[in-house]
Amino acid sequence: MNYQEQAEKVIMKTYNRFPVVLEKGEGVYLYDTEGKRYLDFGSGIAVFALGYHNEAYNQALKDQIDKLIHTSNLYYNVPAIEAATKIVETTGLDKVFFTNSGTEAIEGAIKLARKYAYLKDPTKEYEIIAMDHGFHGRSQGALSVTGTKKYREGMIPKGISAVFATFNDLEDVKSKITDRTCAIITEVVQGEGGIYPANQEFLKGLRSLCDEKDILLIFDEIQCGMGRCGAMYAHELYGVKPDIMTLAKALGCGVPVGAFVASKKCSSTLVAGDHGTTYGGNPLATAAVSKVYDLFEEQKIIEHVREIGEYLGEKLDTLAQKYDMIKEHRGIGLMHGLELKPEVSVLEVIKKALKQGLILLSAGNNTIRFVPPLIIEKHHVDEMLSILERCL
Repeated sequence: MNYQEQAEKVIMKTYNRFPVVLEKGEGVYLYDTEGKRYLDFGSGIAVFALGYHNEAYNQALKDQIDKLIHTSNLYYNVPAIEAATKIVETTGLDKVFFTNSGTEAIEGAIKLARKYAYLKDPTKEYEIIAMDHGFHGRSQGALSVTGTKKYREGMIPKGISAVFATFNDLEDVKSKITDRTCAIITEVVQGEGGIYPANQEFLKGLRSLCDEKDILLIFDEIQCGMGRCGAMYAHELYGVKPDIMTLAKALGCGVPVGAFVASKKCSSTLVAGDHGTTYGGNPLATAAVSKVYDLFEEQKIIEHVREIGEYLGEKLDTLAQKYDMIKEHRGIGLMHGLELKPEVSVLEVIKKALKQGLILLSAGNNTIRFVPPLIIEKHHVDEMLSILERCL
């Protein structure tokens, strides 16, 4: 069978896929149906933090499949309780709601924030302040706070769109606050927008604003959380805690699962009947989450990210200084971006890299995004750079 031709016949054309049919993975490498090997510096868009074919992770899923896959949220299940406990203990927040995806986590966070404000004063139409070039998902609620116009146009009613402020510009955020503001949402590191870490004073300033005006602060850590930036959660690097945090991607390391976590201030806002999900928090997904937390601790993933992230950052700095076509290097931990000058197509570089067995992603405005599995070693960084230099 020609898989690519068959896919075009039966799958909606919402992606311009690269002409590769991936079949299996091992460690930090993927293999296509023809046996070609690819060094993966995309990890399924920052998902496969533990790499491919991690035996302990796989065994935990196999064991759970043999026990119980799904029951619905009308009953308790042990993996969900264990996973939620680990999230609460590591975040210092109060309660968790499990979803199937990051987008759904954002939807829940928005609902919680709006109801929190509504309970204080039900007479207002509340709004959320979000950041330009931020990205939070593809459903209507998540799109309403996504700060890239092309994603929103024709997809959501203008009335539900957020008020947008400039990322890392505290004064601009202040100027947008009104008595209708119920929450401020931001990524701690903008991913899809081009790999932009927040400034310390920006996040601290947001926290102070929210405390002063009883507004909820929502951190989207769907891409930058779960060890990606050199701490379990990126906001830990700044010493600023949110009222609500969203997680997904590496939370399940491949199994579709997300979560929003809330502080004591607002964790009891949603009551029975306010929110729900059929699959969210099922035993299979949460068994994956629970095992991910165990393996992060056992394998000292955070410490490893700090070491290898520093090495990757230094190498990318050197590369940026060497090539005039590179406009800027930005990043933190194992989440980096190389922005190319407009005359150089990032897509062409990525295509060339793919032909030479290297998977890279793009982000924002002409930026190469590096979000490899968190288990990469220095020699994988060197291998990646060797291929990338040839492509440049």
